[in-house]
Amino acid sequence: MMHYTSLKEIRDYVAANVSGFHLTRLARLEGLKLKQILKRKNPYLFKAKNILTAEALVRVLLDAHLSSQEETLFGDFLEGLAIYINARALGGKKSNAEGIDLEFDRDGIRYLVSIKSGPNWGNSSQINKMRDNFKKPHALRAPASQSSIYVRLMVAVMAVMNRLTKVITKSSAVSASGNSSPGM
Repeated sequence: MMHYTSLKEIRDYVAANVSGFHLTRLARLEGLKLKQILKRKNPYLFKAKNILTAEALVRVLLDAHLSSQEETLFGDFLEGLAIYINARALGGKKSNAEGIDLEFDRDGIRYLVSIKSGPNWGNSSQINKMRDNFKKPHALRAPASQSSIYVRLMVAVMAVMNRLTKVITKSSAVSASGNSSPGM
């Protein structure tokens, strides 16, 4: 059963869920410890960048940490949005299989999807790990009542990124202003 998800449904999902992105971001920032960040960073890089003061070091560390954290949180948000849209349109669901984000059946074919939310999402070892995840037995197992052809998909959620960014930005602005009706 196919159901086309309307832009209003997507807006509603974004409006209801984008605050979780901001709340998680704030909670992680509040729990941040300089010692934790320092353990993960290469001190020689800061010397090479001519960072000589504690203030400059903390600023660079915090900026790098926030940027990385925001990319992860936003990627998780977009993954949830992609699963929501697919669930409504094609009956898909969040996969329990390692490295597989979404699975759905259509026209006798089982689609396994790994969702990535940016253009440069992985290095060669990460891509190889993803390929290995698609080759595992769980990825090849057919539903009991169905003999399916299996298709291994690697999907980047970039085709609709521009439009979703506009929806998310407007929903964020609406949430921040307290107005409950996003106007797009």
